[in-house]
Amino acid sequence: MRLAALLRRSDFRLLFFGQALSMFGDSAMLLVLAIWVKELTGSNGMAGLTLVFVALPSLLGPLGGWLIDRVRRRPFLVVTNLCSALSVLPLLAVRSAEHVWLIYAVATLYGTLLVLHIAALNALLKAMLPENALGSANAVLQTVKEALRLVAPLTGAALYAVVGGGGVAVLDGVTFVGAAIALSALAVAEPEPVARRESMREELLVGLRFLWNAGPLLHVTVALGMALLVVGIAESVVFAIVESLGRPPEFVGVVVAIQGIGAVAGGFVATWLIRGAAEVRTVVVGLVTFSVGAVMMVAPWLPLLAVGVVLAGFGLPLVLVGFVTSLQRSASGPLMGRVTTAAYLIIGIPQTVSVALGALLVAIIDYRYLLAVMAGGTALAAAYLLVAGRGRTMTIPAPDAGGGAQTAAGAVSASRAMGWALPPAPAPADDPPATGKASGESAAELGPDVGDARVRQR
Repeated sequence: MRLAALLRRSDFRLLFFGQALSMFGDSAMLLVLAIWVKELTGSNGMAGLTLVFVALPSLLGPLGGWLIDRVRRRPFLVVTNLCSALSVLPLLAVRSAEHVWLIYAVATLYGTLLVLHIAALNALLKAMLPENALGSANAVLQTVKEALRLVAPLTGAALYAVVGGGGVAVLDGVTFVGAAIALSALAVAEPEPVARRESMREELLVGLRFLWNAGPLLHVTVALGMALLVVGIAESVVFAIVESLGRPPEFVGVVVAIQGIGAVAGGFVATWLIRGAAEVRTVVVGLVTFSVGAVMMVAPWLPLLAVGVVLAGFGLPLVLVGFVTSLQRSASGPLMGRVTTAAYLIIGIPQTVSVALGALLVAIIDYRYLLAVMAGGTALAAAYLLVAGRGRTMTIPAPDAGGGAQTAAGAVSASRAMGWALPPAPAPADDPPATGKASGESAAELGPDVGDARVRQR
């Protein structure tokens, strides 16, 4: 589906508006939390550690996925947005370095709600849109998120300088309330949640079992986990870069805005690239571009460093759009919550380790060496994704079988599914018929799993 056709849909416009509001608040608040800790403690490591607490809740993701797959996603997203608005209010009590623990506590709660929100949003998009629109929808949302990085961090940093962290917390809460209102007005024909007969333990493992047997999606997830094992270092390195420039901590907002310039361009390119080269190769291009950007950021010359920041920003949305679209196209609707949270568990562990190590290492190792590690790690992840999975048969687990794997009807080799050969069936038309079906049949008509067995990860 072309971008113009996507934006003509009233349901997507409402979702778009709500997400734009909450993403603005996120972009401003997450940066301010780290700046706030830096100013209170004077430590780059403790500032970077803020993001560790945001990432930690992904370790409990499968439990959240179990919950999401048992409820309707639109009302669930309304509730998570309202809870997010309440979660930032304790920041009004922060006054000194003794209250840093309160910032970390809010960051942990914020991260918990963020994991739930991402999984429920993926499932809602799956229910709202035909499959051929998912890539464009993800690219649009990611582009908006990155565009907001041009203004939200600077706005947040400026507000922090004028009214303090409490003022930014209030702004963030207002954006979440606005997002909840927009989602409340959204009309989506969601199916009733399927009653489960398995034990809770079996249900929690379904997402991980699905990933293990969905070859291409597994490789994308593992590659992203490899990359995040080094990319998380940047959360602390950015403060060291700013310090080396002789700038105050608030200048991090400028660096993030420069990265946003590249990210906006990357978001636009992702819309085209994911149609022409598909998900896996979109991720590879993003990883390679980020690696080149990290190399250029090692340079002590400010203009070259800025170009490196732009390139790193350009690569990230390609990686994320490719990953999320691959996830949505692989899993059936009733599994989306558990598969999403299982995937975020796999990538969340290395990300958490990386951010924590970055917070520790930035105090004892020159940040330029850490940038070199980031460049090498992301290049290695791209190389892994280029060669992984050749010749392996892709299997799709059946939801009603407790996550056991079965070979998909018309299963394709992992090399074909990953893009080294054309799929056996033509890609769906850009503009679906008025009935909303991407082709002459829907996944619902074919059964709960057959539609998703026809995985089109080219």
